[in-house]
Amino acid sequence: MTAPGKPVPTKLSLLSRGSWTEAQRLAGILRKETVGGVLLLFAAGLALGWANSPWSESYHALSGRLIGPEALHLQLSVSAWAADGLLAIFFFVVGVELKREFVAGDLRDPARAALPIAAAIGGMLVPAGIFIAVNLAAGRPENLGGWAVPIATDIAFALAVLAVLSTHLPTALRTFLLTLAVVDDLLAITVIAVFYTDHLSLGPLGLAVLPAGLFALAVQRGHRQWWLLLPLAVVTWALVHASGVHATVAGVVLGFTVPVLGRFAAADRVEHVMRPISAGVAVPVFAFFAAGVTVGGWSGLGGSLIQPVTVGVIAGLVIGKPLGVWVTAYLLARFTHASLDDDLQWRDVLGVSLLAGIGFTVSLLIGELAFDYGSMTSADVKIGVLCGSVLAGALAAVVLLSRNAAYRRIHELETADDDADGVPDIYAPQASRDD
Repeated sequence: MTAPGKPVPTKLSLLSRGSWTEAQRLAGILRKETVGGVLLLFAAGLALGWANSPWSESYHALSGRLIGPEALHLQLSVSAWAADGLLAIFFFVVGVELKREFVAGDLRDPARAALPIAAAIGGMLVPAGIFIAVNLAAGRPENLGGWAVPIATDIAFALAVLAVLSTHLPTALRTFLLTLAVVDDLLAITVIAVFYTDHLSLGPLGLAVLPAGLFALAVQRGHRQWWLLLPLAVVTWALVHASGVHATVAGVVLGFTVPVLGRFAAADRVEHVMRPISAGVAVPVFAFFAAGVTVGGWSGLGGSLIQPVTVGVIAGLVIGKPLGVWVTAYLLARFTHASLDDDLQWRDVLGVSLLAGIGFTVSLLIGELAFDYGSMTSADVKIGVLCGSVLAGALAAVVLLSRNAAYRRIHELETADDDADGVPDIYAPQASRDD
């Protein structure tokens, strides 16, 4: 019994629904990413089909075709343009989203930020440790450069799985998955910048500060003219690329400069314009050129699946990623005496943790950075990423579908709450809300 005059203790709750404005914004993002995920899967399937057809040589010839000005050191293969150029758009959107989350989103609240940040760190360390352990045990230390391949979550791929399942995943779990992936992307781009920079030229890197600073000054003062911002962004990207730092880092840096609050806040507008380009064009095109691996029939696939690098990637994604996310969330609850929201169970967290094991876009990018393009090890990494992501998605489907009846009931309660507040249900399918 609480003593008179003392405040009644409140129960700490993990994975609560969150604020209405943030939930509304995240719901819009989820719809766009779901469409992008379907396009991503289609592009990857098309690449795999072409790379394993009688016309596979034409696919690899297209991927390796050199284009661009050699005088500017930008004569790159088509696949490199997709990885270095188009993914810079993807990471620009990531940068805007990261700043938006930590400045004005629910993650500005340390209590809400603790769970996805801790889970993302756990979801990075455990799969990396498993990959390293597998390859050391197999006596293949030369493969250790790929330790970061299984650390990233592909939110578009994960949401595409949810769309196929037609599950009424509760708002709190969807928000947790998205914010986990956002923090995941921040950790991944940090790893790319720190561990996958082969050489560093300070001259171009120093020069990149000038156009980046002008870009920041322009957006901070409310300038929205594409003819001004686009050239500054391209020059920044080219200089960062010339410096030896992976060019996608330029995208994140420029994304961080977009104002979120104040008179010239532009984050929402920039996301509205750029996210469809990222999810609908940049990522699917990258997936098309990154996922096309020639497996050489069932015998070739079987031989690849027993390679230490492939086993390490699959084990990292399917076992390490969900284990790191789930155990970290459980330990956080245990040591803070918090509990899950009343409608949720730890099995639900396991389902989302398995979804986090779907690593595709960033995993394939890191694989290309870690190993020579076109090498056997690079092919093994791609097979590991593809197989591990599909397996993680299938296991997540089993867990989440087993709880779909409970999710439907939670969805009805959320809908009732929204109707009672006079607010439309943003979590229902678009068609049902338009009827």
